[in-house]
Amino acid sequence: MRRMVWFVAGSAAGVYAAAKAKRAAYRLSMPGLVDQSAALGLGWRAFRSELRDGMETREREVAHELSGTPNLDHLSLDTHHPELAEKDHP
Repeated sequence: MRRMVWFVAGSAAGVYAAAKAKRAAYRLSMPGLVDQSAALGLGWRAFRSELRDGMETREREVAHELSGTPNLDHLSLDTHHPELAEKDHP
């Protein structure tokens, strides 16, 4: 019985090591390197886009702060307090 357990454990470790070695070999092959560089480029473009959106938002906020006009775009009674929007105001 003990030999069977060690045989199964050794077989599982061998399968795991073979799978890891296959993945490592693919990553170091030419198609693997091309895939990794494509993924890196896609990630860089997504990061750059998010950064640009954040900078544009912050530039608008700073422009509103410097111009002296309050930025009331995010303040709406309808979205934050619907019960206040339904009441008649004198």
